[in-house]
Amino acid sequence: MDSHPAHPEIIKRLKRAEGHLRSIVGMLETGRGCLEVAQQLQAVERAVASAKKTLVQEHIDHCLEQAVRDGTSRPDDTIRAFRQLCKYL
Repeated sequence: MDSHPAHPEIIKRLKRAEGHLRSIVGMLETGRGCLEVAQQLQAVERAVASAKKTLVQEHIDHCLEQAVRDGTSRPDDTIRAFRQLCKYL
């Protein structure tokens, strides 16, 4: 399996967001204020968006670029993969 240098950091961010999200569920269950819950949801949303951005950037830098450099992917296939990836931005 190819090495993805940013994956451990992405996993760490997502696990932290997962725990944070669980605490938000608890906040709702205990009747905490909507403003406080909304602020916490915003924080989780930012964390997930940051993880996604890092994953996409790494895929471009590591996977797509390397495939072209190594000749393991035709340029047209790489462009097609890039276009598919852009749907998630």
